[in-house]
Amino acid sequence: MQNGSIGVTTENIFPIIKKFLYSDHEIFLREIISNAVDATQKIKTLASVGEFKGDLGDLTIQVKVDKDKGTITVSDRGVGMTDDEMSRYLNQIAFSGAEEFVEKYKNEANNIIGHFGLGFYSSFMVSNKVEVISKSFKEDSKGVKWTCDGSPEFTMEDDSKSERGTEIIMHIDDDNKEFLEEAKISGLLKKYCSFLPIPIAFGKKKEWKDGKDVETADDNVINNVSPAWTRKPADLKEEDYKGFYQELYPYTDEPLFHIHLNVDYPFTLTGILYFPKIKSNVDLHKNKIQLYCNQVFVSDSVEGIVPEFMTLLHGVIDSPDIPLNVSRSYLQSDANVKKISSHITKKVADRLQELFKEDRAQFEAKWDDLKIFVEYGELTDEKFFERAEKFTLLKNSENSYFTLEEYKKLVEGNQTDKDKQLIYLYTTNLDQQYSYIDAAKEKGYDVLVMDGQLDVHFIGKIEEKEKVRFVRVDSDVVDNLIRKEDAAKVEWSAEQKTALKTVFQSQTPKQEKVEFMVQFEALGANANPVMLTQNEYMRRMKEMSATQTGFNFYGEMPDSYNLVVNTNHPLTQRVLEDQETACNEKLAPVQTELKMAEAKRDELQNSQKGKKDEEISLDEKEALDAAKKQVEELQADRDAILTSYAKENKLVSQLIDLALLSNNMLKGEALSNFVKRSFQMI
Repeated sequence: MQNGSIGVTTENIFPIIKKFLYSDHEIFLREIISNAVDATQKIKTLASVGEFKGDLGDLTIQVKVDKDKGTITVSDRGVGMTDDEMSRYLNQIAFSGAEEFVEKYKNEANNIIGHFGLGFYSSFMVSNKVEVISKSFKEDSKGVKWTCDGSPEFTMEDDSKSERGTEIIMHIDDDNKEFLEEAKISGLLKKYCSFLPIPIAFGKKKEWKDGKDVETADDNVINNVSPAWTRKPADLKEEDYKGFYQELYPYTDEPLFHIHLNVDYPFTLTGILYFPKIKSNVDLHKNKIQLYCNQVFVSDSVEGIVPEFMTLLHGVIDSPDIPLNVSRSYLQSDANVKKISSHITKKVADRLQELFKEDRAQFEAKWDDLKIFVEYGELTDEKFFERAEKFTLLKNSENSYFTLEEYKKLVEGNQTDKDKQLIYLYTTNLDQQYSYIDAAKEKGYDVLVMDGQLDVHFIGKIEEKEKVRFVRVDSDVVDNLIRKEDAAKVEWSAEQKTALKTVFQSQTPKQEKVEFMVQFEALGANANPVMLTQNEYMRRMKEMSATQTGFNFYGEMPDSYNLVVNTNHPLTQRVLEDQETACNEKLAPVQTELKMAEAKRDELQNSQKGKKDEEISLDEKEALDAAKKQVEELQADRDAILTSYAKENKLVSQLIDLALLSNNMLKGEALSNFVKRSFQMI
């Protein structure tokens, strides 16, 4: 028997390992099993080149939990170790001294083990004692047992082990008893080992018998040793790809299609990426790509490997050329990673272009699901935008699809305004904005459907690239959406407009964070008498604030609507005539007095114009304040007379409610009142 100390010059290596890696301590099982896989693959290689002539036998790696003894055991039938090899591999840590080690890595919790190839030592994160029993494949080898309690002290002694391979027995410490639960280990094996190339058995298969689970004699192999991405595309059928997707993501919808990556120069990269169906909630669908290194699971956070927009894809990427740190769980950015990222972007764009060319009808049928992915890519990756321009589609209200170039040619003849600006009209809701869409179609205009989660951002990108302007169909009256000529002049006097503005403004609904502003347009007798529009710029900024930082200011602003009164319509003209008939007797003296008060106020203001504050006397200031106050009081008197009239005028309320109704903004009690009033008026 041999006693000794592990070569680290100080006694604090194991506490350091525990401290630095505690946050990721579950990876111990992956590291130990990965070593077992490496040992097994080595014996297979030696057998294939004739250096091992014995019987390989069953190469299944066994994982066992003994809750009573408090142990987890991982055993393999790989190359095994001689006593010299065990001493070299387990007792020497490849750095000059723990002092230097601590100084260099004290602030880098994720750089220790991977840097020094210390995967085996991760077992001490959860164990108070580790035993390693091994026998080499080499002739005349004998069994050897190594034991260490987490201090630098170890023992090595002969063992009666008769079969080649290695058995690692971890005695789990009190802080980590959770790892003695079968469900916990099963979950870790599923997470990290599902696709390792050597069979991994965790206990025996169970079957239901006599009202309980009973173990059978068959190994419970938990992994698929030949997952789809490790096979040649020519050997796989569509069902194989779909089946593998279900293996990765059980009980989910079928993906739209896939891309099989198979690169061996200038780096090695294999994998299968799937396009899932995504309609909304981008974030819920991110981080579904699994990163592997030689079939060992590394991470499902791949932002360092693929561009951000591709985190919407699902599937697997496997590359031994991706640099990994300590627990193989964090990626380090370097030139190789960037090359891999660029290659994947190109492959994805090429595949989409290929699908578009091969079967456009099928591509169009999948576009509504694909759109969010493509738009996300175009918004965040300029190179992807350049590649994607050719297959990016726009859909109109008739469910027809056009490339960007096709659509431009379709509408430029009829949708160019008087200033030579090309206008793309769009809707975000076919039902809610139906009347506006209908009015645009009557003008011969085409209307796009832009109802996706990222469309409000994508619109801005297209405006920048294509030199067009997007205008939502309800952002103005139809004649103003694509202005062909100067607006017709409103014939009402300033006094009439002021009166009617008060009449209509006073009857608009009072809603939290909603503003209505009355404006007048001469739209012709055949246009609607009153309609609601919403300013394109302000509404778009407010929508962008919901999904993008930097727009919070707009998000806090109220929703602002224009209540457009058509001065040419007989009904609004009737309201004006009724108002004048009903109110003029009361209004006349107020208006006369108001004009006089306004004239006096203006005169006082003009007399003080250009003077410094200290040059204006107190009497002059008080006289102006009194004049302003009188104007405000008379305006309030005037507005009270008009508001009182408006409350009793059912036609005003009916016109406003019709405008609200056409914009899907009339609900609850207001809708009920509208219906009752409609019957009364009939």
